[in-house]
Amino acid sequence: MKMLDKRTSSDAIKLLIFIIVTTLATGVLVVLIGNLTFEKSREYKAIFTDVTGVVKGDDIRVAGVKVGSVKKVEIVDRTHARVTFSVRTATEVTRSSTATIRYRNLVGQRYIAVTQGVGDTSRLPEDSTIPMSRTQPALDLTTLFNGFKPLFAALTPADVNKLSYELIQVFQGEGGNIEGLLRSTGSVTQTLADRDQLIGDVITNLNVVLDTIGNRDQQLSDLIVQLRSFVAGLTQDKDAILNSLDSVSALTRETADITTGIRPGLVSSIKELRQVATNLNEGRSEIDRALQILPIKLEKIGRTAIYGSFFNFYMCEFKAKVILPTGPLNIAYNTYPAGNKGRCDLS
Repeated sequence: MKMLDKRTSSDAIKLLIFIIVTTLATGVLVVLIGNLTFEKSREYKAIFTDVTGVVKGDDIRVAGVKVGSVKKVEIVDRTHARVTFSVRTATEVTRSSTATIRYRNLVGQRYIAVTQGVGDTSRLPEDSTIPMSRTQPALDLTTLFNGFKPLFAALTPADVNKLSYELIQVFQGEGGNIEGLLRSTGSVTQTLADRDQLIGDVITNLNVVLDTIGNRDQQLSDLIVQLRSFVAGLTQDKDAILNSLDSVSALTRETADITTGIRPGLVSSIKELRQVATNLNEGRSEIDRALQILPIKLEKIGRTAIYGSFFNFYMCEFKAKVILPTGPLNIAYNTYPAGNKGRCDLS
């Protein structure tokens, strides 16, 4: 009984340790995933013209250091957005502070950068609102990247990512500089120069294609007109075409039924046909000879029916064998002179 109690106590202690460790690990995950902090904080609000991509939990940063997080994003006045965020108590948010939405990475995640503006440096009271005159939405990367699209088309994915990130840093005013951007642009230019022959060949081939199309302008126009007429005809006959689909479906089913019914016999016939083909191939020489002399034979045999709807036979020779008590007797008679078969020559 004592051994059982010791074993039970040991298992209970192990279970308790497991529960404590699991609970602590779960708590750490909740804190990390939920961006939870246990420091005292103050809440502020900021009005933006556009907060696309900003969601609850995004970082609030001062000088690049996370000091808080976004608590709520909502619409105000139907045209503007209000972001509620919290910052640590030790962080100074002044009456002249500005809030700017910036890109956290190329995936599109945002954060709000709070910077010290020019003017009053006294602390902004808690729950105060930063007006829209001191806020700035995120850089419109769509417009920016569309301008660089011809350049990106000639780069590798890694070069595109590097150049894009440096562009974001430069235009957001955080890290990077024009020198680094120009260095990347110079690398891109060098890449294009290395592919000068390839680009020239592409342009030359494109010119050939365009010249060919230009020389056949009338044919191309006719093709477009005919294609338009064809499509118009299909549109007019769409009801008939759709109705015929039912008949096609029925025909397919009937064909499938017929094929199913004749399949066993068809398989057997194909096997026998293979044997017939083998036999014909083996007797190919005899068949060739027969086909060569068949017209001659038919021409001569056809003479027997030249006088009417009957056959007229002429006896060329007669052979017989009669069995007598004294032995067999062979009888042979030829109707043509010796050495001249005449009509009896069928060779």
